[in-house]
Amino acid sequence: MRLNPILHVLGLMLTSLAVIMAIPAVVEEMMTGQMPYEFIFSASFCAAAGLFATFATRDNQPFSLDVRQAFLLTALSWIVLPVFAALPLMGLGLSPDIGLTFTDAVFETVSGMTTTGSTVMSGLDGLLPGLLLWRSLLQWIGGVGIIVMAIIMLPFLRIGGMQLFKTESSDKSEKIMPQAASMVKWIMGVYAGLTLLATIVFMMTGMTGFDAVNHAMTALSTGGYSTHDASFGYFPNLSTQWAGTLFMLAGGLPFISYIKFVRGHRRPFISDPQIQTFVRFLFIVIVIMTVYLMLRQDISFFGALTLTAFNVVSVVTTTGFASTDYTTWGPAAAAAFFILTFVGGCAGSTSGAIKIYRFQVLWVTMREQLLRLSSPNRVVIMRYHGSRLPPDLPVSVLAFLAVFLASVIAVTILLTLLEIDFVTALTAATTAITNVGPGLGDIIGPAGNFASLPDAAKWVLSFAMLLGRLEIFTLLLLFDPHFWRD
Repeated sequence: MRLNPILHVLGLMLTSLAVIMAIPAVVEEMMTGQMPYEFIFSASFCAAAGLFATFATRDNQPFSLDVRQAFLLTALSWIVLPVFAALPLMGLGLSPDIGLTFTDAVFETVSGMTTTGSTVMSGLDGLLPGLLLWRSLLQWIGGVGIIVMAIIMLPFLRIGGMQLFKTESSDKSEKIMPQAASMVKWIMGVYAGLTLLATIVFMMTGMTGFDAVNHAMTALSTGGYSTHDASFGYFPNLSTQWAGTLFMLAGGLPFISYIKFVRGHRRPFISDPQIQTFVRFLFIVIVIMTVYLMLRQDISFFGALTLTAFNVVSVVTTTGFASTDYTTWGPAAAAAFFILTFVGGCAGSTSGAIKIYRFQVLWVTMREQLLRLSSPNRVVIMRYHGSRLPPDLPVSVLAFLAVFLASVIAVTILLTLLEIDFVTALTAATTAITNVGPGLGDIIGPAGNFASLPDAAKWVLSFAMLLGRLEIFTLLLLFDPHFWRD
């Protein structure tokens, strides 16, 4: 396998990451008047590594990727970038007592770039503004990276049934870069436009400009990092929570539909079967949970609807914002929120977890199996949105679901071996692999964080977050000896 094109792209990514570090550096200097040494030192190191890799691997051969190279590049980019992105959080160039340990910093940046939202940091209200903005930027960058991966790379790699969403930019390995360039421009344009819109709306609901920018980036990326320890509970206006609900929902929709809409197709959001099922599911869950909350607590209908809509959408889209500690709503609510962590949004969105289309394919496959049992000689054609499913797609989806659940079990067992209680271990494993953020219990629930977990557990969970973000197989394939054989 030729590694030159892979290392060349990684070098370009690291150089770009160093340039992006200038944004929080400038903001921090403007807001505090202090020299942002942590970003200056980190950017210098990151740029040096990136430029070295770029120039050392430059050659005259035309750029192309085969399937194995695409797998390796996809996986390595999500592993290497968070390590370098962790440098500012370690407080490079600052006093030794400022900054996170290497383990905590990598956990935070892996959580950020995978848009999981689990955090080891507290005291956010007093944190340097540059570091707060850097956390939000990491989620924003991770969000657009997830969209690009879902629309261009995963259909090409045939991961977990994503071949269902093949486009002209993911049909052949020789075409992947030329066709992808145009698609990336559309994705970036739509993503930036929605972020700007979210910023304006958040400011209109009473947020400061700084808070609005940060929460716009982390809501649309369905990441969940906030600039305050209380997350959205910090903002008293109910309109702010409804704005958050709207843009978390926007992040959970397929970005292909946005691109189609901008390019003149006026009904992509109505005709998409994923969106139809997703919205119906959210509506039913929100209504049931609203009634449940009103019966449990002395609260008005609109208040219960606001709390329920915000937190249900937050969990289902795998954002992880919290406006209240919903585990205090009762055991039924806690169980419901745990189950909701597995759902996820639409394919081609920034959300994680299993995703709606896999449940739809599972239903079609189950219905086909029932028909075969009742009528063995009957010819059954499985269809999705009127089109015949590729023969390998149901198997891909079923394999993904099996390995997904097996991964949750395996990570749970590993965490319990590290002397972590079962509820914390199970929900930590689930929230890491589904990229949701908060778990259940007193330690990692909506009111807690992951700081008190042992370092070994944080490394296990960091791997689990990457595993979930890369749709399981992309990362697991690297451990297969056959992958490395020519």
